[in-house]
This record gives sequence, C-alpha cells and structure tokens, in this order.
Amino acid sequence: QVQLVESGGGLVQAGGSLRLSCAASGRTFSTSSMGWFRQAPGKERDFVAGVNWSGGSTYYADSVKGRFTISRDNARSTVYLQMNNLKPEDTAVYYCAADRSPLRRTVATGRDQYNYWGQGTQVTVSS
Repeated sequence: QVQLVESGGGLVQAGGSLRLSCAASGRTFSTSSMGWFRQAPGKERDFVAGVNWSGGSTYYADSVKGRFTISRDNARSTVYLQMNNLKPEDTAVYYCAADRSPLRRTVATGRDQYNYWGQGTQVTVSS
C-alpha cells in the first residue's frame, strides 16, 4: 500500500517556475516507478513525466521536454517535478502516481500502469 500527498502547486505567471513534491508513505516506494500526470478541465488525465524505481531512467511528454525535470529521493520517499518556463497551457491539476509493477526497469507512461494516486495539486499559469 502506498499513500501519496502532493504539494507545491499554485498560481504563477507565464515564464515562471514551480516545484511540485509528492511525499509517499508505505514500504514499496523505493521499488516503484513514479509518475506525474495532469488533467485540465474537460480533458483526460495525461502523462507528464516519470522516473523508474532507481532514478536512473526518466521519460517526458513532448509538451514538457526541456522545461520539466522529474527526480526522486528514495531516502525521503519523495518525488519532485521541477517546472520551468511555465505556459498557460500547463494549467491543470497535477497528480502523482505509483507504478503497480515493482522494479520496472523502464518508465511506465500509461495511466493503467499506475495503481496509487495522490489527491492532486492545482497549477495555474496566467498569461
């Protein structure tokens, strides 16, 4: 069982930065790939970025590549999403998620590959 709590969302102007954090509880964090997804009003929840269990492999959606960075600290059971050069189209609720399959070598990018979700944190980027 993994419980996830996101923080760090807020209102920022275009071009600004935010860092999201996701604190995990449970024994399986260190063996789980972690991902960030986002959902804008009226749209589906989409993959944003993911990191495998060791932190050695990351993957990004094309829309955020070069602007967002995902990282994890297994000692603190926390995963981060550093978001730079934010754009209005980044506005969404951001969710942290844990992969259902332990020790996956690659990064899971499908929603159905994750079975634990946080409650979400709102990110609003004004133009």
